Amino acid sequence: MTPEFSRPFDIRQLDHRAVQLVADEAERAALSKRFGIVRIDRLEAEVVLERAGEALNGTGTLSADIVQSCAVSAEDLPVQIREPLAFRFVPETDAHRPDEEVELDADELDEIEFSGTTVDLGEAVAQSVALAIDPFLTGPDAEAARKLLNDESTSPFAALAALKKDLN
Repeated sequence: MTPEFSRPFDIRQLDHRAVQLVADEAERAALSKRFGIVRIDRLEAEVVLERAGEALNGTGTLSADIVQSCAVSAEDLPVQIREPLAFRFVPETDAHRPDEEVELDADELDEIEFSGTTVDLGEAVAQSVALAIDPFLTGPDAEAARKLLNDESTSPFAALAALKKDLN
């Protein structure tokens, strides 16, 4: 299965190369579905790739404009993501088998294994977007929604209807 935002690069042809990645509308729609958010309006990354022996280091910046739902009121909230990127693509080894427990040091957490000679920089950027999304984001109407939902005299449906009325 090909990732939604695939940008494969052959590491044999890369050494100190600046790369600009921009997701198109279909890629953004597929990623927003994968991440369970309303939509992604913009997704861009600038990455400098440098060889380090058999490994490939990537550093740069991720920029995205997304819309996600408030965790309490479900209202749409615009969010800007600006994150530094730091990847280290390393050749896959036989040392890490799925049935074995692996302990990672802090320096190893940004390592991405690859096989062959190709790395997928787009998927690495997509994973960074996923990590940057706040799963418990709340908006300005969250407290009012909490009060309505916690009021024992109000049914959940009446509380949601009241919220909808307030939003309109």
